[in-house]
Amino acid sequence: MHSKSLKEGTVVPSFVTMAEEFKNRVNDLLEAFLQKRPDLFLIDFTISSDHSIKVVLDGDNGVSVNDCIEASRAIEHQLDREVHDFSLEVFSAGATAPLQLPRQYKQHIGRMLKVETAGAKYKGVLTEVNDQMIGLSWKERQPKPVGKGKVTVECSQQINFNEITKAQIEITFKP
Repeated sequence: MHSKSLKEGTVVPSFVTMAEEFKNRVNDLLEAFLQKRPDLFLIDFTISSDHSIKVVLDGDNGVSVNDCIEASRAIEHQLDREVHDFSLEVFSAGATAPLQLPRQYKQHIGRMLKVETAGAKYKGVLTEVNDQMIGLSWKERQPKPVGKGKVTVECSQQINFNEITKAQIEITFKP
């Protein structure tokens, strides 16, 4: 085991450096894979202290099991298990996972979306997406302007990405 000296007389093992090198190596392999597959993108990547690697992917057209296998092989086949004992999980973000990146929204146009901002909650159909914001539309019952009763009104809201604190696709089942 290598060691680095912080102060004279203080010796700290360099396993932290080895862990950082391992993470950087896995990150480089992941970036190389994603460059070959521009339709896929990274949502999350972690390596725990016991070298458990977790990679969460999404894609412009979703993520298939074969996409996950391909990513796993691109990483696993380039690492030496004699040097690093590791486990590797590659999976898609999933239908119920919150949306984290603007790129994830486009594939969901036309679907029901729940969005939270610091001051409000919205639930509507995702109607538009651009680099700065999303658009939602929904129908709601509101009191008539004159007289008793309610009327159904079309509502819409544009929300900037920087205002969104949580966004999640609502899964609906049609009979």
